[in-house]
Amino acid sequence: MSGVRVLVGTRKGAFILTSDGKRADWTVDGPHFGGWEIYHVAGSPADPDRLYASQSGGWFGQLIQRSDDGGRSWAPVDNDFAYAGDVGQHLWYDGTPRPWEFKRIWHLEPSRDDPDTVYAGAEDAALYVSRDGGRKWEELTALRTHPTGPTWQPGAGGMCLHTIILDPVHRDRIYVAISAAGAFRSDDAGASWLPINKGLRSGEIPDQDAEVGHCVHRLAQHPTRPDTLFMQKHWDVMRTDDAGASWREVSGDLPSDFGFPIAVHAHEPETVYVVPIKSDSEHFPPEEAAGLPQPYRRRRVGAADRGVAAVALLRQRAAGRDGRRHAGRVRDLLRHHRRTGLPLGRQRRQLGADRPRPARRAVGGSPGVAVIRVVLPAHLRNLAHVTGEVRLDLPGPQRAGRVTQGEVLDALEARYPMLLGTIRDRRSGRRRAFVRFYACEEDLSNAPPEAPLPERVVAGEEPFIILGAMAGG
Repeated sequence: MSGVRVLVGTRKGAFILTSDGKRADWTVDGPHFGGWEIYHVAGSPADPDRLYASQSGGWFGQLIQRSDDGGRSWAPVDNDFAYAGDVGQHLWYDGTPRPWEFKRIWHLEPSRDDPDTVYAGAEDAALYVSRDGGRKWEELTALRTHPTGPTWQPGAGGMCLHTIILDPVHRDRIYVAISAAGAFRSDDAGASWLPINKGLRSGEIPDQDAEVGHCVHRLAQHPTRPDTLFMQKHWDVMRTDDAGASWREVSGDLPSDFGFPIAVHAHEPETVYVVPIKSDSEHFPPEEAAGLPQPYRRRRVGAADRGVAAVALLRQRAAGRDGRRHAGRVRDLLRHHRRTGLPLGRQRRQLGADRPRPARRAVGGSPGVAVIRVVLPAHLRNLAHVTGEVRLDLPGPQRAGRVTQGEVLDALEARYPMLLGTIRDRRSGRRRAFVRFYACEEDLSNAPPEAPLPERVVAGEEPFIILGAMAGG
């Protein structure tokens, strides 16, 4: 009997769900990358053990993870998503020009026949490809520099390229969808692009026949009918039978035609699944779809037929991992801000570290070598595969007790290259907005990189602490 695997990305990590062909009982493995937002997890059709994951967060930025053993182990790969050439500008929400700015990867699409080739869709909208398993990324610039690009505007979730479809028959054909620019097709492997939005109607834009500007939420294709695609738009479910040259609405009798996902049955190209949502401001199922959100199954684009609700496999895990039970402890922070550590339970621990109170003694080192103790937040400790403190040897001429913040960060990233881009911007070297630096009860976050660290840090008596800024809510 064949097996089934479902790759799940959530705001609290990634999960791998497996079952046999009956799908009666499921095994849940995870969370992988606990505490990180996982925008997408994708497996290679050419090698089921090759997985890619887009790991992102407002605190520590964007990372791409790769597994070569079906998710049993992961390793970060290159994360250098640079816009090639002139960055240019697009329109902001208020209609003013704004430069393209990379934020994260929304979608990963592995090649059908090469596990080392994978495409990535970014926010702000751009398309990248790696042909060496994620070790290096190249932008396919013709999309971002399309003549309509300066008129693109973000949707509510950002100006994200969230869908990539590699045509199984026409080898050089690629479809992408961008919120809120629309759908595009390339017939030459990304060298040029054609907007394919004829027939779409969006009340939010003044020109209903505009070439771009439509908020497309998802595209779906069946491999046996490559010219037939289905679209979930901001409002409306759409269909094309001519590779996007024209679209027609097929919403039918859905209780609501607003939604986000859309999928085509693996063996029935006329069977389509959507998840109706009440409206763009009320993100829950309409009353006609009472109970848990249920996918609506549409055969031959006709009357709706309710399918079976998915089993809520992750619900019991979420309750045990949320942070609400610590809320009262965090409220005590201001009362203890002059004391070392935060009270957690009956123990007192350092901010961002699972370790006892620091010893008031120097860490030994050779002459001319400073040994710096660095405390990383839990997310970055997991990423670097370390526990407790990190100790960095900074060799060089006699330092006379002087070590700068920049030197410590350089040494940290040299030893743990997977941290590149998580603490400071890869190009400008500026500290990420939600990362903070502390030492000796001082906030060093706004100190310049060339500023010397406190003597007690250089002597090894106190650690240099890196942590994510606290957020309420």
